[in-house]
Amino acid sequence: MTEAAGNHGAGVVASLRRWTTRAVPATPQERAAALWSFAYFFMLLAGYYVLRPLRDQMGIAGGVRNLPWLFTATFVTLLVAQPLYGALVARLPRSRFIPIVYHFFVVNLLLFWILLTFHISTTLVAQVFYVWVSVFNLFAVAVFWSFMADLFTADQGKRLFGFIGAGGTAGALLGPVITIGLSVPIGPVNLLLAAIVLLEAAVFCVYRLERAVTVHEARRAEQQILLGGGAFAALSELVRSPYLLGIAAWISLQSFCATILYFQQIHLVAAGVHGAGAQTRIFASIDLAVNLLTLATQLVATGQVLKRFGTGATAAALPAIYVVGFLAIFFVPTLAVVMTAQVAQRWLHFALAQPARQVFYTVLDREAKYKAKNLIDVVIYRGSDALYGWVFDSLQALGLKLAGIALVACPVAAVWLVVSAALGRAQEQRAKHNAATAATAAAAAVE
Repeated sequence: MTEAAGNHGAGVVASLRRWTTRAVPATPQERAAALWSFAYFFMLLAGYYVLRPLRDQMGIAGGVRNLPWLFTATFVTLLVAQPLYGALVARLPRSRFIPIVYHFFVVNLLLFWILLTFHISTTLVAQVFYVWVSVFNLFAVAVFWSFMADLFTADQGKRLFGFIGAGGTAGALLGPVITIGLSVPIGPVNLLLAAIVLLEAAVFCVYRLERAVTVHEARRAEQQILLGGGAFAALSELVRSPYLLGIAAWISLQSFCATILYFQQIHLVAAGVHGAGAQTRIFASIDLAVNLLTLATQLVATGQVLKRFGTGATAAALPAIYVVGFLAIFFVPTLAVVMTAQVAQRWLHFALAQPARQVFYTVLDREAKYKAKNLIDVVIYRGSDALYGWVFDSLQALGLKLAGIALVACPVAAVWLVVSAALGRAQEQRAKHNAATAATAAAAAVE
């Protein structure tokens, strides 16, 4: 009986190992790093999606017409935060500055919890919290993907980033479940404590990931190397590099299309759906559909699509769906069509375009991965959001309805598609050049 139980247990373990081998497209040496990266992203996005409903509630309560001002306040905050982040990156090794960034966010959450619990300047704190969550989301995720681009090569990124991204999607499913389950029993403000626990768990994953990194034996010592430079080094790095400028253009064009569609959705929901509960259910249904589709795609298809079609074609899937979506909205400007376009674009964004975009960064040097990347993914992204929020308002002021605005956005999405293809070609060329350089250096070392 005991022997049979032991054999059964061994069989379960063997089956689990076989399943893990199939599910994680990694070599045995890469697997630990891939799994800890999955867990890191899982905890990070679970924490964010606990906070997101609180932010959206405060944003809607402030009025739809105030959204451009909130977007602008977020951008101004990032302009102040970016050089501080650049100075931190320049003075500390990776193994130290990444945990410091997340611990800083945890301290912020504790302050928010104290202020909201004791009802200190509640209205002002709510407005600051809306902006803070928007800043936190971009910084926290940008730091994560900078870390991934530093750990993995372009080839490894194509195989592993889909699986690692699935960790974030799974966390994005858990976060709303926590919020729904605990918001009434413990109160919305105390959800901040749940987010703190999840962020600290993400920091634990960072420490374990640093210990598990055997992906680049030659790079292991780099985690202690200072990147150097000044707080504003990212700006000069960006201006000097056509490749980085191309990525910045990609991000800005994405922001244009996403902001236009988001504002269309908000206006249609505000006009056609009455009651906070009904509006919340619509937003939740979109999130649920997006996250389920994304998780399924990341687990079974993202890596294969990137390997087969390359980064350019994979990234171009997102602007292509925007072209189709904006044309559909032009002909049928209804909430159902806008919601369908929103689900489709967010699905392809998280499942395909985002992993492809992160591979764009794997061919850059370490300073560009942490400094210029953060400038593009955070400051330029939110700056574009702020600008295009006002563009939407201006188009409405000129008398354009939602259908007309969709028609204006369509050629912008087409330009974005061309930029995607060009970046894909440039990334492949850089990857080949880096591989040839590494091979030459290795041969010289042997001689």
